[in-house]
Amino acid sequence: MDAEQFRRAGHSAVDEIVDYMTSLESRRVVSNVSPGYLRPLLPSKPPDEGEDWEDIQKDIETKIMPGLTHWYFHYPCTDFPRVV
Repeated sequence: MDAEQFRRAGHSAVDEIVDYMTSLESRRVVSNVSPGYLRPLLPSKPPDEGEDWEDIQKDIETKIMPGLTHWYFHYPCTDFPRVV
């Protein structure tokens, strides 16, 4: 990744964080997946070459996010302070 690619990836990562924080209302507060759900979704070994940042972002949304509990959800039932 050269400097310009890194700059674009950084801007894209910040956009992804803002999109996440502004989309909490539409997300489930708690995960609805079973323990171990992620293992079969991952490759058995690391890639020989790096992947495009856009592909990594898609994997975060489709593979990682379903397993997260969204602690900063703004409804009172979570009882945790919100950063934004």
